[in-house]
Amino acid sequence: MGPDFHTPAPPATSHYTRAPEPTETVAAPGASGVVQTFSGERDIPADWWTLYHSSALDDLVRAALADSPSVQAARATLTTAVETWKANRGGLLLPALDAQGEAAREREPGAVVGDPNIPSFIFNLFDASVSVTYRLDIFGASRRQVESYRAQAEYQRWEFEAARLSLSANVVTTAVSIASLHAQIGALTDIIASEREQLKVVQRQFDVGAASRSDVLAQQTEVAQNEAQLPGLDKQLAQAQHRLAVLVGRTPDDATLPDFTLDQLTLPAELPLSVPAKLVRQRPDVQAAEASLHQSTALLGVATANMYPQLNLTGSIGSETIQASELFKTGSAAWNIGGSLTQPLFHGGELAGLRRAARADLERATAEYREAVLAALQDVADTLRALEADARTLQADLITETDALDTLNMTKLQYKVGGVSYLTLLNAERVYLSARQSRVQAEAARYADTAALFQSLGGGWWNRQNNGKENGL
Repeated sequence: MGPDFHTPAPPATSHYTRAPEPTETVAAPGASGVVQTFSGERDIPADWWTLYHSSALDDLVRAALADSPSVQAARATLTTAVETWKANRGGLLLPALDAQGEAAREREPGAVVGDPNIPSFIFNLFDASVSVTYRLDIFGASRRQVESYRAQAEYQRWEFEAARLSLSANVVTTAVSIASLHAQIGALTDIIASEREQLKVVQRQFDVGAASRSDVLAQQTEVAQNEAQLPGLDKQLAQAQHRLAVLVGRTPDDATLPDFTLDQLTLPAELPLSVPAKLVRQRPDVQAAEASLHQSTALLGVATANMYPQLNLTGSIGSETIQASELFKTGSAAWNIGGSLTQPLFHGGELAGLRRAARADLERATAEYREAVLAALQDVADTLRALEADARTLQADLITETDALDTLNMTKLQYKVGGVSYLTLLNAERVYLSARQSRVQAEAARYADTAALFQSLGGGWWNRQNNGKENGL
């Protein structure tokens, strides 16, 4: 009874974005500015993070997948769901066979044999038997129930895959964040060192009357303002290091974790781009939504079948005597066989209400599946545009930084000979600091958004040795 589940049709579209999807990004100088190409012919390796060519990163991701509490919890939840499915598959579809023994001492009045005048008599009763109970699944309630348990196990399988994918992506992006913060701190430290040297110059000029007191105070303010930024970056770096330790399953004080710099990472140059029809079979969250839809479909069948007759067969065979030594001897055999038929007639609207609730739940699961598919398409579309924009941003930021550095160096020389005002020098310093930090952030964005693309495409679980299957599913 109830509808049969069918895998939803894939999205009708073959594109992710309005404008034509990029085939490659623009180039920029340096290791972080390589051209990234996109192709549907490429597949995602199961250990996609190795494309960054960092043994330290590879070791961390593998350690996280082995020791992270979130993955361990997801694995245990999956095992629970699988064992529940297997238990109910046997319990609901197969006969139940039980052995039982009973011993009792009883007193009965003479009336039980038709003569109240006979004195009561006391006797022992021994019983040993094997009983069988079987529910004939005429309308498929049991089969639909088992189907729902199997769908729940499938759901937990995809939740497990999603936990693995989310964890590996978080480790990579956190490592990139650490590398970016190190670069930003390095840039700011260099700027502060340069400004301190400039402060010495201004102080000497003031001492000989070539600069005003306001010039010295302005330079001191500039140094102090930039130094005030360091604690914030240090805090972000410490928090990222703590987060990385916890992701790997260690305490935040673990000092054995490696630090990362951007020059230790290689930006993957060849990137995959699955078509939307293939994407929905790769994304664990979409597959989980499909499994939830399957479960709701099966439960509607259960609610429907429960409105129809239920037939149960029972039987037992054994031995019954008044002396334990006589069990299983000639004349002690006892057996029974029977059946029961139950047809619901009036339950106060309970069964019809449960069926309506199951149908509404199926509508909910259908809508959530559509939402998961649309979110998956959006993730890929957003990441593609981000990667394209990241490359252009880095290209522009490198030009801006080069120009800002040239301008700063020239302004310093001009200031020394009195060719420009001190405000001009301060402005040149601010522009260069901003340009350098922007360039570092643009480099980090390319690494992080590349990881986001691998995550949005499903992470390559299908290329794992066991094809992503766990616990007998």
